[in-house]
Amino acid sequence: MAKKAVAAANSNPDANDVEQLLHAYEQMAKIREFEEKANELYMKALMPGLTHLYSGQEAVAVGVCEALRKDDYITSTHRGHGHCLAKGAAVDRMFAELLGKEAGFCKGKGGSMHIADPDSGNLGANAIVGGSMGIATGAALSSKMRGSDQVAVCFFGDGAVAQGLLFEVMNMAALWNLPVIYVCENNNYSEYTHRTETLAGEITDRAKAFGIHTETVDGQDVQLVQATMEKLVERARRGEGPAFLECLTYRYYGHHVGDINRTYYRSKEEEQEWRENRDPLKLLGEKLIGQKLTDQAVLDHIQEDVKAEIEAGVQFAIDTPYPDQSQVTEDVFA
Repeated sequence: MAKKAVAAANSNPDANDVEQLLHAYEQMAKIREFEEKANELYMKALMPGLTHLYSGQEAVAVGVCEALRKDDYITSTHRGHGHCLAKGAAVDRMFAELLGKEAGFCKGKGGSMHIADPDSGNLGANAIVGGSMGIATGAALSSKMRGSDQVAVCFFGDGAVAQGLLFEVMNMAALWNLPVIYVCENNNYSEYTHRTETLAGEITDRAKAFGIHTETVDGQDVQLVQATMEKLVERARRGEGPAFLECLTYRYYGHHVGDINRTYYRSKEEEQEWRENRDPLKLLGEKLIGQKLTDQAVLDHIQEDVKAEIEAGVQFAIDTPYPDQSQVTEDVFA
């Protein structure tokens, strides 16, 4: 689909760059539409359990994952749908997992917060705050011991940087010069509390204490996230060790889908400011049109294709069967 868009903008000599940017736009649009539909499924009581929506943070997942190869690793969080999709997870199997269906990535047993797809390098989401930090560091150690040039990426939020596990694994990663990149999605809130009430000092200072290379970027600019990440990935592949990337971003919805009235911890004006002036999809779309790399019709076509894919994925998940009760103990280890 992105190639069609490039054809519509074939007057640009850097067609490959345009195609890549349109692909990034498509990926972000897919994540946004997926989350809107997930929220709808929850409100209609079609989805069991809770989910934590990623809307607003799309540029981080897409920018980071576009800099990775398929065989590179990621570990995710409780707010992980965007990471999974950006790394290559199929929409239909994602929705099937959310609805607890057998066709889901974890046969319906993982649900929203425990989706994993090893085939695309996704070692899994985790409902424990900071829980996947050790998994990503372990994957990086495995890569180094096997002589592979694979890189591991660990996503986590600003609320997780006070977890002791992060300090333990960063210490190991620095000592052993591991190819791991710690990506902090700083969306300003640890559940319902602003970061100024939970974090002392600068987030990146925690990594600097171990001699780890750090970067801080605007997490709403997908081009900037990807360009910065590409440098960090190549650095890791060359054997130059771990890095820490802080992405300044924002979640549009509450901590989870049941967090509806948020005025007691953040204002509607703040939310509106980010949605209207700092939206990653809007920023990239305006840049593409402003630089005459494409036009609104192409972006509209991408949105239409994405909506059709999402609708088809939802219908697949609704129609596909639940796992048989006999499977309840399969793939369960103590």
